[in-house]
Amino acid sequence: MSENIKDEEKNLNETVEVDEVEVDEKSENRDERDIEIEELQKKLKESEDKYVRVFSEFENYKKRLEKEKYQAIEYASEKFAKDLLPVLDNLQMAIQSAETTPDVDKLKEGVELTLKNFLSTLQKNGVESIDTEDGFDPNLHEAVMRVDSADAESGEIVQVLQSGYRLKERVLRATMVSVAN
Repeated sequence: MSENIKDEEKNLNETVEVDEVEVDEKSENRDERDIEIEELQKKLKESEDKYVRVFSEFENYKKRLEKEKYQAIEYASEKFAKDLLPVLDNLQMAIQSAETTPDVDKLKEGVELTLKNFLSTLQKNGVESIDTEDGFDPNLHEAVMRVDSADAESGEIVQVLQSGYRLKERVLRATMVSVAN
């Protein structure tokens, strides 16, 4: 019996050793899992930080674009205004000239040159006079009065009361005309 007890004791010791090895392996697996979990949590946190930064950069980019858009709209007429400044200078010189020189012909010539300069500046910026030679067009002309005329047919433009202008294809102001009955 003592041999039996020794064998059982030996088996028990071997079982305990195997159990200890299994516990050690489980402990090592847990440590590896814990390390893996920590690494994954660290990567998740880094990804969240990257997302927050990218989102913030995108929001700042949107705000900057919005600001630039409003500035572009606000200063859209800057080039046009700069082109009109020489015309303004010419008008001021004409007034000064009229004060010092009472010669009406020179004043008239100066004003005509200024008008020509002004019209060329408008044309340079896409503003053109509306033509009346092609007849009355309700999209371009505004008939403000009807007159009897022996020289003109009914509906034909007799007189231009105020010039009309358009910017490219858009009418800025219709030409005010009188038409024949």
